[in-house]
Amino acid sequence: MNNAFPQFIKRINNRFFFRQFLFVKLPSAFFAGINIEAIDETKTTISIKQKWFNKNPFHSIYFAVLTMAGEMSTGVLCLGNIYKRKPAISMLVIEQRGVFHKKATGKILFTCEDGIKITAAVEDAIKNNNATTVTCYSKGINSNNETVAEFWVTWSFKQRNGKAKPLAA
Repeated sequence: MNNAFPQFIKRINNRFFFRQFLFVKLPSAFFAGINIEAIDETKTTISIKQKWFNKNPFHSIYFAVLTMAGEMSTGVLCLGNIYKRKPAISMLVIEQRGVFHKKATGKILFTCEDGIKITAAVEDAIKNNNATTVTCYSKGINSNNETVAEFWVTWSFKQRNGKAKPLAA
């Protein structure tokens, strides 16, 4: 377990820091309007609201924005698990798969509950000093609790070589 995870949660729940992080590191997520609804060590919920900037010609949220929100729900848990780690750990998406079930309108919530799996993968990468992967699941639901989209994102973790700058420090 990452002992710095509670610090990460406090920092990422700071709306100013989170918006600044998005603007600097993920500007498309900033402009699309992605927000953190809830986070703990086991699960994260990310929201995206339909608005002019993220719409498509069919009066719904553009599929790439939904994909970004689904990936973000898994990625925030990954960031929390590598935050301030010694040795430093890098993370990278190596595969992504999505299924779209319903037109995405209004506010969509993406939830990933794979924090324990992510923690185990990071611990394995540290213990064995080689790349470890984990596939995380994210489900997006609308205000009627209907499934809009599902995503499976495979992350790779490995110890960093050299003195790379941390992602969320």
